[in-house]
Amino acid sequence: MAKSSALDAVDYALVHALQIDGRASFRTIADALDVSEHTVARRYRKLRAHGVLRVAGWLNGQRFGRTSWSVRLVCTPDAANQVAEALARRDDTVWVRLLSGGTEIACGVQEGGDQDGDALLLKKLPRTPRIVAMSAHATLHMFAGWRSRVAVLTDEQAERIRPALPYEKEISLSAQDRAMARVLAQDGRAGYGELAAASGWSHTTVRRRLAELRSGDALRFDVEISSQALGYHAEAWLWMKVEPSALASVGEAMAAHPEADVVAATTGPTNLMAGVTCRDTRDLYRYLTERVAPLHGVRELETAPVIRTVKRVGTLPSSTSQG
Repeated sequence: MAKSSALDAVDYALVHALQIDGRASFRTIADALDVSEHTVARRYRKLRAHGVLRVAGWLNGQRFGRTSWSVRLVCTPDAANQVAEALARRDDTVWVRLLSGGTEIACGVQEGGDQDGDALLLKKLPRTPRIVAMSAHATLHMFAGWRSRVAVLTDEQAERIRPALPYEKEISLSAQDRAMARVLAQDGRAGYGELAAASGWSHTTVRRRLAELRSGDALRFDVEISSQALGYHAEAWLWMKVEPSALASVGEAMAAHPEADVVAATTGPTNLMAGVTCRDTRDLYRYLTERVAPLHGVRELETAPVIRTVKRVGTLPSSTSQG
């Protein structure tokens, strides 16, 4: 992964633009950034070739009745890496992280809806002998969800990039949709020709269907970029027990913290989960003691540092390692 010093103002602007619309054309981005289209294309290809960023498309399972779960696993010392990588290869895992001393795994899972019953991950995991403990927490409410750490464009620039998509109320998935989604999970900017070949549809049908899926919030695009590439070197997951009467206020307060990437109310022995990113461990310590600890209603707090991100968004890339 590139160091933060390797990213200049144009790189940051490009990342922000892709976070607004992962499939925005190079021409659209160039016009908003007031640089040449050639410059935008060259910068994107360089960052992607070096493994600094990747645009990934993923299906929003909640749009189809799936339940989002945060799963915590404790493995035998020799098994955590293998289990984490096996989880990352599954279509129903959204993210996978190796935590603490390398024996704990946290992963996001979407289950229910139209998935095959014999593929349900939560039914299989307890029967795996190398997993010695497991807890699963269903997401009840998202206070903040996977926010970007790059926000350098003006409102006017962002508006020029943001796609105009009418909202589609009714969306159902076909086999062709799923075929396109598998390609987009590997490369969110895959061309219409590749998507047409995967789905069996014409270029025109692919273009129209992508617009329908996006407008219905069924298909989303994220930019995978290592926090280390942006100068952040301390990531952690927090599990908290919060007084029920204070759950909403604590969740909203944490969602306003720039350190918090995701904040969610969950089921389980802890009822609030958060993923946070800080510059270094000293910054993380200050955040926990000065920002989280004073929040009224927090009874217990457990912190687990992220050792390695095995899977960040959607499907694990086939040839690009995760940072």
